[in-house]
Amino acid sequence: MKLAFSTLGVPGLPLPDVLRLAAEHGYHGVELRAHAEEPVHPGLDDARRAEIAAEFEAAGVEVLGVAGYARVAEPGDDDPVVAEIRSLLELARDLGAPFVRVFPGGTDVQAPEEADAVAARRLGTAAEHAADLGVRLLLETHDSHRTGAAAMRVLGLVGHRNVGALWDVMHPWLGGEQPSETYAALAPYLGYVQVKDIASPSDTTPLPLGAGVLPLADCVEVLSRHGWDGWLCWEYERRWYPEAAPLHGLLTAGRDHLARLLNDSA
Repeated sequence: MKLAFSTLGVPGLPLPDVLRLAAEHGYHGVELRAHAEEPVHPGLDDARRAEIAAEFEAAGVEVLGVAGYARVAEPGDDDPVVAEIRSLLELARDLGAPFVRVFPGGTDVQAPEEADAVAARRLGTAAEHAADLGVRLLLETHDSHRTGAAAMRVLGLVGHRNVGALWDVMHPWLGGEQPSETYAALAPYLGYVQVKDIASPSDTTPLPLGAGVLPLADCVEVLSRHGWDGWLCWEYERRWYPEAAPLHGLLTAGRDHLARLLNDSA
């Protein structure tokens, strides 16, 4: 498996510094948070996109994915959501990224079947554009569809090879799903896996990998047992928890922890 980290852990850090961290600490790739407050977002012009792609290539670091904020199950008109997804897909294509992350983003006022249908319709509408661009659109296990079973309901309705799943290991576990259950649900759709660690179900402050309660060993074991050979991406959510320790000093230990888990499960 290849290892990456998300720029959510180093908010606002210039890309040359992100690339230096990846290279110095032995990460194969970076997941880019696509937001206007970050160096990478859909508002970039073509020249800047080409520069960024060249910077990654020169550093020998891959752009794993573009982490967008489109919410595909959110109530409202389809057109703005689909337009946002298309802009993220085009950004990913220009940067050489194979994946785009979107959220479910449904609300409590929706019936589950309504949220499923809205999300599937929008993802299905964007799927052919994703295929034309050579990018895969991934629905993250999050908010209204936090478990693998919930995400599978949507993905099964879409039924397109360019629409898949991003397994964030925290949310299905908080939703009562064990790693073996999440993998079984998402296996046909799985794009990559976001790993992290937290203090407790009631305290999701990010911790160094292996220092918290999330079943990372079980997640890696089930992936290895089934021969899955994709990406593990450390999403250290310091953007939302500025009191957390800086990611810079944790990267080598985090890489080593994941390497041990991979070795133990081999």
